[in-house]
Amino acid sequence: MTQKMKIKKTIEKVPGGMMVIPLGLGAVISTFAPEALQIGGFTTALFSDGATPLIGAFLLCMGAGISLKTAPQALKQGSAITLSKLITAVIIGLAVQTAFGDAGFYGITGLAIIAAMSNTNGGLFAALAGEFGNERDLGSISILSLNDGPFLTMIALGTAGIAIIPFMTLVAVLGPLVVGMILGNLDSDMRTFLTSGGALLIPLFAFSLGTGIDLRILLEAGLAGIALGFVVTFVGGFFNIYADKIAGGTGIAGAAASSTAGNAVATPAAIILADPTLTDAAQSAAPLIAASVITTAVLTPILTAYVSKQNQRATIGKASKNA
Repeated sequence: MTQKMKIKKTIEKVPGGMMVIPLGLGAVISTFAPEALQIGGFTTALFSDGATPLIGAFLLCMGAGISLKTAPQALKQGSAITLSKLITAVIIGLAVQTAFGDAGFYGITGLAIIAAMSNTNGGLFAALAGEFGNERDLGSISILSLNDGPFLTMIALGTAGIAIIPFMTLVAVLGPLVVGMILGNLDSDMRTFLTSGGALLIPLFAFSLGTGIDLRILLEAGLAGIALGFVVTFVGGFFNIYADKIAGGTGIAGAAASSTAGNAVATPAAIILADPTLTDAAQSAAPLIAASVITTAVLTPILTAYVSKQNQRATIGKASKNA
């Protein structure tokens, strides 16, 4: 009798494996054989271009599990984490800029730090909050969506009037989540049906997100870009987790938000439009930010899984004391 492969169990041994491994595979294919998924039809639509609709479907499924009673807590957590990311980015970025000037600290500039730390990879957050967190953690994306793009970076640089997120853009991001919430709160059977589909979508949109990553960027940015990713996840993550816990959360949402969004790579271009005098600094920051996107895509799931395990141990410890 042949032994069946334990693919799922093997993947789950890796922290955040259902997100990290498909994303890594997508990145490898994108880097070394980008034409493999560009054959058209359903193959390209699902594996290359499917991230956005799949994340939308995931948010709808997970939104069904959010009770209206928990919405205020979700907003509180999201606000605390968003504020933490902004303040941490500004303090560290301006400190580096003041101490080391435009050259930065071993190539890591204040501009790169602010751009990389002041936003969140929404797709990664949704996957991790859905896998390790609860409905309140996932619901905090309603506020965290505000830092998806150059908005907070512009605030940090004193040019918020140049980069304003249109109201309908925010509505469009939250639409699937709200629809899911409505359906789940109106009908418990719909809640069960929709939430059961969320886990299936994670590896699918993770792979598609990975196909938008070119691993050669890590070589271009060098150790400075990788180091920036470590700062975003672990230094920024420390404060995000703390802010989340102060707001009544478990730290899961704070850890899951400790990443750099893919669209942050476009932030330098927005900065140049806002202030042309920053052209050289913005252009040198671009590869560093791109490297941080890749690095945090690997590190953030590890941090989130660690926080989840710590919470589980704490729960078991309390239970044993009360027994």
